[in-house]
Amino acid sequence: MRNHYQQMIRDTEKRARHHLKTQNTDAGSPYYGAFVMPNGVYMQKHALYCIADIGAVYMNADASLYHDESLLQSMLLGLAYVRSTQHENGLFDYITCNFYSAPDTAFCIGIILPLCLYLKGREMLTEGEAALLEKLDVILHDGGRGLMEGGFHTPNHRWAIAAMLAVCGKLYGEADLTEASFAYLKEGIDCNADGEYSEKSAGNYNNVNNLAMLMLSDALDDASYEQHVIRNLKMMLTYIEPDDSIFTANSTRFDKDRLVYPTDYYWFYLYLGAKYRIPELISAANAIFEITQEKRILSPNCLIRYMLNPELIDFESVLCGIPKEYHAYYADSGIARVRRGHYTYTVMKGKSNFLWVNGGSIKLAVKIGGSFCEHRAFKAETMDLDEKGAFHLHQKMRGWYYLPFPEKPATSDWWQMDNASRPKKMGPDMDIDVIIREQGDALEVEMQTAGVSGAPWRVELAFSGIDRIANDHLTMPIHGDEVLVLRDSFFTVANGEDAMEVGPAFGVHHFTEGKEDSEAKTPGAATVYLTDYTEFHHTITIRP
Repeated sequence: MRNHYQQMIRDTEKRARHHLKTQNTDAGSPYYGAFVMPNGVYMQKHALYCIADIGAVYMNADASLYHDESLLQSMLLGLAYVRSTQHENGLFDYITCNFYSAPDTAFCIGIILPLCLYLKGREMLTEGEAALLEKLDVILHDGGRGLMEGGFHTPNHRWAIAAMLAVCGKLYGEADLTEASFAYLKEGIDCNADGEYSEKSAGNYNNVNNLAMLMLSDALDDASYEQHVIRNLKMMLTYIEPDDSIFTANSTRFDKDRLVYPTDYYWFYLYLGAKYRIPELISAANAIFEITQEKRILSPNCLIRYMLNPELIDFESVLCGIPKEYHAYYADSGIARVRRGHYTYTVMKGKSNFLWVNGGSIKLAVKIGGSFCEHRAFKAETMDLDEKGAFHLHQKMRGWYYLPFPEKPATSDWWQMDNASRPKKMGPDMDIDVIIREQGDALEVEMQTAGVSGAPWRVELAFSGIDRIANDHLTMPIHGDEVLVLRDSFFTVANGEDAMEVGPAFGVHHFTEGKEDSEAKTPGAATVYLTDYTEFHHTITIRP
């Protein structure tokens, strides 16, 4: 992909020039050599990212900044700062959260690993490159040794640590590091048959895991780790929205609901697509690069990976595209993704926003809200797909009340009582069923409650990206955080590019927030409430 490679050189040079302007060159500062972040904080992890960008163009003979002395001095200065923050045991702090942190050390040394591998693979090094490698090598090696202490918080941390232990074990011929990686790997990789990792983080941690799998595959000479990545990449082909962003509402991590483009997936699609000759992956790599050009964002930041795999620079394919039609049901992951050309819809189990519709520039999240004992919104416990392609969601909300202890408790302090062992009076129960089916170019959403009468509940339709709403009676401008209760007829939401028709509306009561409120409305969205008292049975149509 020579044109991709050439664009990456130009974009990495832009990054490098920007980094040079942010480096602290005050010899009297405790952060001398560090690179300041936009929030004014200095951190070694950020410094290593900057050094990685600078190093890629410094060592690339096709770059205009090749062997630029100012870049070399910047990296040596930056690495001296990084080394000064590395603890004696090899570990780094992540100063806004974790200290003496094995996973953050794994991330840090993983950033500079490609530079180190590239220099180690060269037959001849200049004096400057040798000095650079010496500093990189000691940080990488000592960091790898530090990982022996272990300790992690989240699922992906295990694979970051295991991968860097295995890599360092192979790189430095230290078998105890490789052996230590198996303490994590024996737990088994948490990538299910759908290709979904535990954290369901399509906007970030998928690729942390994917990179770790590729490193493990290489370090342990075991291609089975690559199969997890291939499954994830195939699943992700159904996670791209009509606006070219990634669907992130299912994530359990910080990327939830964030606008993220699939830039960081590029290298995995290209590398594994070319290695295994999988056309759909190669096609996706080309499409992702085109997305960066159309959105006028910097190209994927993987110049150094091209330099480590030069055979891919002139690997070319005319395949380009991401599927525009699919009906994917991932039962193990509790999510369905369906695309019909210009729009997608997503159905999720266990989420209060159980239905998302993306019509390009207009997005809709659907929730059924209200209060019933400790419940504040419908969250499906089960999700099934019928033979006609419709999704059936169900939840049984169980009511209950505490009863007195049969014997006098040991204390009168409520907070010290064993309330979990109290007898309970059970009931009543409320059942909520939702059926989502396609009808031509529209979606039908059928909603029914049963078991409890007279509770004021509502359907919340949260629209993002609209500037007006209209029905048979009026047209109203929208600024982004309005709340409306519509009582009858169909209505249309729109902006200058797209429109979505929804209805019929129903408004039996005028909802007002109170102390027994359901979940808070979706922030930043214009919200239409459809209201009724349980038990109710309504069907609405959504037509992007």
